[in-house]
Amino acid sequence: MKRWQPYVTVACVVERAGRFLMVEEDRGGPHTLFNQPAGHLEPDERIREAALREVREETAWQVGITDYLGMYVYQTPEGHTFHSHGFFGMALAHLGNDLDKGILAAHWLTLEELEALERKGRLRSPMVMRRIRDSLAGKFFPMNVIHER
Repeated sequence: MKRWQPYVTVACVVERAGRFLMVEEDRGGPHTLFNQPAGHLEPDERIREAALREVREETAWQVGITDYLGMYVYQTPEGHTFHSHGFFGMALAHLGNDLDKGILAAHWLTLEELEALERKGRLRSPMVMRRIRDSLAGKFFPMNVIHER
């Protein structure tokens, strides 16, 4: 019997001057999708380090993570379960233009622009706006709630 195992992922909300750092992805569908910089935890990687790496790889931005938003559980229509650790950070420096494969561009979008994309079904998952709304509401946890080796 195969054991059920969720996918462990990280995502980072980065806000600057009322705009949010987002990635535009080619997922092979009829249109591109938008997401926070996000991705899977790699073997032997700490959760916070994974979030920093994903932001750097997908946006070419260096960020400073300041807060933990919590763990978001999402089940896809195909039945896959994701345990996504959400973080909040601030932009520190732009490092260049090289982006991960599948990432078309990094954008700084307003809440209104993101809500328009949400209405059009252009967000990667419902967790995208949930993390943003939680950050806007100040729903932060201190980083020390994460206990790692």
